[in-house]
Amino acid sequence: MIERRSLHMALQVAVVTVLSFYFGVHFTQFFQGESAGIGGLWAAISSIVVLQATQKATIESAWMRTLGTLIGASMSALYFQFFPFSLLGMGATIFATVLLCEILHIPDNARLASITVCITMVMASMHPSLNPYLNSILRFSESMIGIALSMAAIVLWPTDADVQDKK
Repeated sequence: MIERRSLHMALQVAVVTVLSFYFGVHFTQFFQGESAGIGGLWAAISSIVVLQATQKATIESAWMRTLGTLIGASMSALYFQFFPFSLLGMGATIFATVLLCEILHIPDNARLASITVCITMVMASMHPSLNPYLNSILRFSESMIGIALSMAAIVLWPTDADVQDKK
């Protein structure tokens, strides 16, 4: 039999993911309509990555996602300041991003930062006329939409584990 906690978590993830996609699409559409679907997808992915079974784990995941996305978006913007999209450039930017996370002693953020580099670079290859700074800012903002909705969900709709901890 499926436990109540499992149903709660499944429903919470589904609702937050759908809301993140919806708001991500509409946010991105305001700035760059052609990439609105990807904007919604990026917000939805962020919510899935961040939303955890407890408030504490969600908060930790949110900070990791925020910092990783900020680093990845910044590294992509820096790359695009000098070069157009290329696979070699994407590889070099991911290399530099992972190295930066290692130097900053935040190796766990390297995965999320690298994923952000990938999505930003792919968007640049699909939409070469997209301003590179707008591209990076949109990817960061879309991620923040998913993070914010995950944080709101875990606070406004706590899991059984969180309710137990407060007793």
